[in-house]
Amino acid sequence: MNDSSAICQSCGMPFRQPDDHGTNADGSANQMFCRFCFQQGKFTDEGITLHDKIAKNIAIAVKMGMDRRSAEKMARETLPNLSRWRQG
Repeated sequence: MNDSSAICQSCGMPFRQPDDHGTNADGSANQMFCRFCFQQGKFTDEGITLHDKIAKNIAIAVKMGMDRRSAEKMARETLPNLSRWRQG
């Protein structure tokens, strides 16, 4: 079962501990987005396209040791389905 509330709805990062969550403008924890994507009520990469976000996630995953093919597959299959990127 895929619990979408357990991952960032911008980048797909799993929420493993409370401080993984981003912050709202009032400083409270944001339940949808991680600390890397959302701070003080705003996206840290405001204006980025889905295409560029996929490329960014691939680069981060490769830097963390994932092979490029797996990183590409994961990013292309995951990101378009997250609430930030879903069309309609």
